Amino acid sequence: MSRDLAPHDVFRPQVLNENDPGDAAELTRLRADARIEVVDLRAGLRAELRRIHRAPDADPADDRWVYYPWRSALLAVVGAQGFNAIRLDRNRNKLTVAEQRRLRGRTIGVIGQSSGHEIAYVAALEGICGRLRLADADIVELSNLNRIPGGLFDIGLNKCVVTARRIAELDPYLPVEVFRAGVDDDSIDEFLQGLSVLVEACDSLDVKIAAREAARRHRVPVLMETNDRGLLDVERFDLEPDRRPFHGLLGDVDVAALRGLATRDKAPHVMRILDATQLSPRFAASLAEIDESVTTWPQLAGEVALGAATIATALRRIGLDQPLPSGRVRVDLERALDELAEPLVADPLSGVPPVLAVEPSTSVERILHSIERAPSGGNAQPWAVRVDGEVVHISLDPDRSSAMDIGFRGSAVALGAAMHNARVAAAAVGLLGSSEIVLGGESPVSVTLRLGSGTDPDLAADYPHMLGRETNRSLGTGAPLAPDVLDTLARAAAADGARVYAVADETGIAEVADLLAEADRVRYLTDHLHTEMFGELRQPDEDLRTGLDVRSLELTADEQAKMRIGARADVMAYLRDWSGGRALGEYLRDRVLSSAAVIAIGFPANEGLAGYVKGGSAVERVWIAAQKLGLAVQPVSPVFLYARNADDLRDVSAAFTDTLASVHKRFSALMRIPGHEQVALVLRLSYAPAPTVRSARLPVLGSGNDR
Repeated sequence: MSRDLAPHDVFRPQVLNENDPGDAAELTRLRADARIEVVDLRAGLRAELRRIHRAPDADPADDRWVYYPWRSALLAVVGAQGFNAIRLDRNRNKLTVAEQRRLRGRTIGVIGQSSGHEIAYVAALEGICGRLRLADADIVELSNLNRIPGGLFDIGLNKCVVTARRIAELDPYLPVEVFRAGVDDDSIDEFLQGLSVLVEACDSLDVKIAAREAARRHRVPVLMETNDRGLLDVERFDLEPDRRPFHGLLGDVDVAALRGLATRDKAPHVMRILDATQLSPRFAASLAEIDESVTTWPQLAGEVALGAATIATALRRIGLDQPLPSGRVRVDLERALDELAEPLVADPLSGVPPVLAVEPSTSVERILHSIERAPSGGNAQPWAVRVDGEVVHISLDPDRSSAMDIGFRGSAVALGAAMHNARVAAAAVGLLGSSEIVLGGESPVSVTLRLGSGTDPDLAADYPHMLGRETNRSLGTGAPLAPDVLDTLARAAAADGARVYAVADETGIAEVADLLAEADRVRYLTDHLHTEMFGELRQPDEDLRTGLDVRSLELTADEQAKMRIGARADVMAYLRDWSGGRALGEYLRDRVLSSAAVIAIGFPANEGLAGYVKGGSAVERVWIAAQKLGLAVQPVSPVFLYARNADDLRDVSAAFTDTLASVHKRFSALMRIPGHEQVALVLRLSYAPAPTVRSARLPVLGSGNDR
């Protein structure tokens, strides 16, 4: 047991600077006293500080020695800035560093130090104030220790002193003032002076009234928690200085006249404030037993702790100018527990069979089915197909576009892939004729395939591989590309007038991974892009013919959990405000890092939408060739992909225009894409397990022609 060398009214520790001559002399005296325990915590605290992200510098000159006379202990700690950074680090980012700094400018007053003890301590614990002012005239008795977290050594001490000492042992740098005589009409204005918020937690109706009258004069908000059914009262006298005390629940009663009433005569008015009909049954029944079988009204430590948590939440809202109007609410845990229910445990990613496509039976059906199997961003299938006699028309459907599909360029790529598939199928069934890209008219761009009687052995040979083409988002093995792979893919792209730009070395892949992850972060943090991204996803029990079957994302268990958080727009709003969210790109970063190569399919920039259609045909040709070589292929469409200028980037994400411009520039430089070329699509190549499911498709409706 430590020896108490302090008078009973001492609650402030001595904070000593050993570089100050006077403090140094005092330290020498204290160290020489054998009754005082000396502990140097600085080495451990500095080790903690080094582990903190974005930790402030901790100058050893700011270190302090703290003497606690009631503990007979002298401790060495780091300076206030480093101390607060360590102690409050785990607040982040429920409270950001900037918010914590803002809250430290607040002064909170707490009248009453029974339930008020826990309120004041939690405010200090959370670091949501820069100064505390406490008032209570009573001393701690054993019967208080059912709710005051003190001990037997505190019996006989003033309640304010007990609270202040406990806070000082938590944070020696936090100033605490005490009114050991409590407050009354003569001292209440002094207590209110400079307060940001008043927490009223006293028993006296007279003091409750005086506190509210003073709060109105000083325009200070008042909070009160009653420890029964979690009753919280908020009175915003800072916003409504003419507001009637206690929400006007006392009616037309002269509030000042209540002060002189006897306790028995005050009881009806107290019940009007508390609303007797809303008291918990046990509390109400206990009131009826006061002076019969119980001494006073009951309070439980758990309810006091809940009240402190509720008050702390209200204090944060007021301190950060978040919405908190005047009013009353109950945070009723008993009622909440009455609503206990089993959680949903169904796994939405398992147990549902895949959608099976109907096998086409005629030549034209095979061509139409091949169009269905073309890839498109978000599986949007942005085409409309019709067959007029000997001509298959594939038109871009603007209604299936998205924000990232700037100028319908992504849709044009999908159209090109569909055209290539149609030509492959036509060659396989001996109906290959000429094809044409048509700009304008009812659609921004369309393609036509005239059915003839020709074939192309190379295209025809790709027919089964085209039908087997699929997206594979599985993690790769990280194995390097086999020899000559890039040459083979380059030849495939060249057949459509396109080029392959590749990064296949480990360092380059890591750099690309970071850039693509940053673009993905922007997608999460931009409201309309986030909405569209999660709007594309389909659960197995939904219609899977459009959008992305969530199983095709090949999510690991931890990624599934992250995805559920990533789907929340409210969470993204906070991350955006904090300039955070780097982890949002981890899914894509991890997959790119597991790749053998990342390639971009480029084409001349001066060809407009027609160039994107040709580029889409090249993408499909390269994709098929890559799978024939045993590679898993995942398309990647970074947010900047179809932007041609700053205005395009601004349209897609105004808040991140500069970020996207920088990432786009660095990506193009890393991939060595020349300025006179545009990119149709980025493909991630890897050696990986087969995908779990293939995306389903809507049926392509034709004329029913059979050849």
